[in-house]
Amino acid sequence: MFEFSSYHVLLAALGLAIILAYWLPRFFSGREPAASALLIGLGWIMFGWIEGLPDAISPIATPKPWEIVSELCVIAGLFGVGLRIDRVASAAPWRPTLRLLLFGMPLTIASIAVLGWQSAGLTLAGALLLGSVLAPTDPVLAADVQVGRPTEGGEHPVRFTLTTEAGLNDGLAFPFVHLSLAVAAAAALTPDLFAAWGARDVAYRIVVGAACGAAVGWLLGQVLFRFPRENALAETEAGVFALAGVLVAYGLTELAEGYGFIAAFVSGLTLRRVESDHAFHVRLHDFSETLEHALTAMLLIALGASMPALMRELDLAGALLGLSLILIIRPLAGLLSLAGTRLRTRERLVVAFYGVRGVGSIYYLGYAGGHMALANEARLWAITAFVILVSTVVHGFSAAFAVERATGEKPGD
Repeated sequence: MFEFSSYHVLLAALGLAIILAYWLPRFFSGREPAASALLIGLGWIMFGWIEGLPDAISPIATPKPWEIVSELCVIAGLFGVGLRIDRVASAAPWRPTLRLLLFGMPLTIASIAVLGWQSAGLTLAGALLLGSVLAPTDPVLAADVQVGRPTEGGEHPVRFTLTTEAGLNDGLAFPFVHLSLAVAAAAALTPDLFAAWGARDVAYRIVVGAACGAAVGWLLGQVLFRFPRENALAETEAGVFALAGVLVAYGLTELAEGYGFIAAFVSGLTLRRVESDHAFHVRLHDFSETLEHALTAMLLIALGASMPALMRELDLAGALLGLSLILIIRPLAGLLSLAGTRLRTRERLVVAFYGVRGVGSIYYLGYAGGHMALANEARLWAITAFVILVSTVVHGFSAAFAVERATGEKPGD
């Protein structure tokens, strides 16, 4: 009479894991729970023991679904981050962000690449790819350190810097991913290869990403708020417009060979400037955030479920490299980049340390694996998964408290 379906059991267990991840922390803290680490842990506990499942769903065996889901997570997150930014007129708040992007991120990539090549036994291309994958901070998992929803105001420099860095460095890491793939294909880094990379993957694709994002964001603003003025779309409750808008910006930019991640952030930032105080921006943001959270929760549980397969390839050198990134490389690169800014010492320490790693790293490695057969691919996934796990624990459970201390906020503010 009753049919036992393993598929329905998996669905029920998936839902239960998500509920527990968001519910259990409330017994121990008055702050909004950092669920990312628990989602990975519960995925590991509830699904990792099922025979054959970790290997079957791991990103090594099935990279394309991981690439697609993480891509959707990141573009939704970047669009929402762009909508959050209340202030763009003054250049001063952006200076720490620019320093982190222009100095901190390349320094982080170079440090990981050198250590991975010289100490962890990776090829030069593999080490450079690992640095590119792990360097960007995550716009999806870093909600505890970012500014609030649109029109809330109170954008403290710490939150503003961490938010804008996460909004831009996902796209700006892409040139280095392309460089690592080019080095792997050519088996060497030649002057001609470097010049072509600078012209195409750095200059052209970044400019196209920013220009397409700005153009699509402006056009979306006109459609939403200006035409027809007497019956504007912004007067509806159609938050799904957020998804439609970011897909247009991302898709058109990728067709033009630009960086869609940059376009997603810039389109949200530009759209926000059209009728910047309109309440519809909050609905757009909330819809994109809901979509982002749902996809991220499933992705992190899947990551936890695949951990038994991924961790088989993690050795001591890889683990030490991952810990060095979180505890030494990123903090030092951040502090060096922020030297001389108006941020106070405690603020610089918080910004430098809280570079959360997550969904963006999954996408980049999935993208690279989908475009080329990678040497040591299993090790690269093992190190990346380990870094995400450690980051969600170390950063996830301490970020809210640390940022509150640095900004002078109180829990619940």
